[in-house]
Amino acid sequence: MSQEQYAFIEKNRVPSAEQWKKAIDDAGYDLKIDLGLEPFEHAGFLPCQLCGASSGVEVYYDVTSEVLAPDLVAGLAKGREVCISFRWGGSFREGACAMILSFALARSFDAILSYEGEPPDESLDIVQGEIAQMMKEAERERREEE
Repeated sequence: MSQEQYAFIEKNRVPSAEQWKKAIDDAGYDLKIDLGLEPFEHAGFLPCQLCGASSGVEVYYDVTSEVLAPDLVAGLAKGREVCISFRWGGSFREGACAMILSFALARSFDAILSYEGEPPDESLDIVQGEIAQMMKEAERERREEE
């Protein structure tokens, strides 16, 4: 079963690949993204390196009103017209990529995060805790594969 994380962001705040990489680095995460990423043109799998291991996540750029039901747009997205969606399957590494990418958008570019349309967490500290848990599971997953 696939899972989705949404980052609602103002169009003029959508970062380039280089800006996104800097935001990830500034947040202290060991996640490398494909610097060939073209915002708004990219659709599908985004290769990543998470703590030196190959991973990635599906990334899509959409108009918020095309992702959310009309009654949720105003309350959840708060006027942010772009939705960057992250989709992954059962892999914790892929989930960690999604969470780190979306956290960097929230921390550095004022995005609002929503897991599958749920109300956003009250603070980014909660998101960091979720990332830490996902990273532990990703490490366990990696060890089991060896």
